[in-house]
Amino acid sequence: MPCLEFSRGTSLDLTHKEKGLALVFIYSGEFAERVIRNLINDPSFCKPCGLYCDSCKYGAYTHVQNIKAAIELPSPSKFPAFIDNPDVHMPKKIPKTDLCIASGLHKDLLLELPNRLHRAGVKGLIVPIEDFAEVPSGLRKQVEEKCQDLDLESAFPKPFCSLEPSDNKPTISRCITELKIGKPFLEISTAKKEKCEVIEAAVVRRSAPCGSSWYIARKLTGVKTEEQILCDAIAKAHHSYPCTATMGVDPETKEPILHLSGFIIREAVKKALEQNQ
Repeated sequence: MPCLEFSRGTSLDLTHKEKGLALVFIYSGEFAERVIRNLINDPSFCKPCGLYCDSCKYGAYTHVQNIKAAIELPSPSKFPAFIDNPDVHMPKKIPKTDLCIASGLHKDLLLELPNRLHRAGVKGLIVPIEDFAEVPSGLRKQVEEKCQDLDLESAFPKPFCSLEPSDNKPTISRCITELKIGKPFLEISTAKKEKCEVIEAAVVRRSAPCGSSWYIARKLTGVKTEEQILCDAIAKAHHSYPCTATMGVDPETKEPILHLSGFIIREAVKKALEQNQ
């Protein structure tokens, strides 16, 4: 598997034969790197189990062939609050791909991004919102309107693990179904143990983009299905991974985005248990 290194201001061409959905990441900060490392299944990435790691995910998949470039731009803190000419600070070249995932960008650069993607022939844009301060509702609406004007598909999942397929967004839906990331989907089997029902195995069919679903599924083995015990086990694993969403209360949802992420994985486990009945 090719080693992925992150470029500093220029695109990184990954020497591979393009296959399936083609992605480009344009980002600043650690969150996008976490998503990339989960997608390529970097063996040095998922380490929360420490010495107890049984390599549950390694060898199960890799999507390195789908990532055409990863372009890191300077941190928003390196720019003034308002950028007069954002186009100057954009990547010199954006490869033609199906989809762009953008994260952690300066607000003015994010607002300029749809124009650049359109010129490059990119079909869609995903802007994960893990922190409402990075993408406030007004900016999201402006970017969304630009995408609509340019006939670009767009999605602004808050958090990224809330993203689901949509009939009117075929390219973004392909990202979810082909790369198996988005709103987590698990399959769970149970068994009787000392008169209690416990989780025998949890299989990840679709993971949160950050990869946390794999760790949470691993920590559910042997846990009683009694609601409070199960919720406590999910919450402990979710916080131990850890989730990168903000604990600040989101003005729209009136909840910390981290809590939203926790509710999503809890609901995924609940549905998996219901389907197991």
